[in-house]
Amino acid sequence: MEAHHYCSVLNEELIQCVIYDGNVKNARIMGVEYIVSERLFKSLPAQEKALWHSHVHEVKSGQLIAPGIPQAAEHELMKKLVGTYGKTFHTWHTDMHKELPTGVPQLMMGFTADGQAHADMVAQRDKRFGVDSAEKKKNREDIPAPAIAEGADSWQKGEAVQIADPTGTEPHGALRSR
Repeated sequence: MEAHHYCSVLNEELIQCVIYDGNVKNARIMGVEYIVSERLFKSLPAQEKALWHSHVHEVKSGQLIAPGIPQAAEHELMKKLVGTYGKTFHTWHTDMHKELPTGVPQLMMGFTADGQAHADMVAQRDKRFGVDSAEKKKNREDIPAPAIAEGADSWQKGEAVQIADPTGTEPHGALRSR
């Protein structure tokens, strides 16, 4: 799903974001993301690291955009974000529950490979914002892709972590690795 982040920089190593399901007047808050530097990520215990995802692919693929700022400023931002890690919880699954934020919060992970984001969704987003993700990908070739720190993107290794639904009505597992 498409997610619009509105962020504040707390310091050079920590950013906090409120996530909306759009950038229009009636957009709904759907979650939060905390973004940390590689140094802070590496300082976390292994169990905590399992909650975090890397941003390398989102940046390098051109899928992560910062609309409304000059291309040069966006490029500098992407150089900073490529080596960061995010912990994202969606509290309202606005694509499923249209009226109310029901259900338990869900840990979300970022895209880590081509083909994971629906091409038509990206194309529609690109058209609305007047951007070209393929062109952004090409323009970001000069941004070095750092190695992903151990413990990030654990879902790719079959270690999905979710909050247990106390009612048993949501199809999520317990807060544990699977």
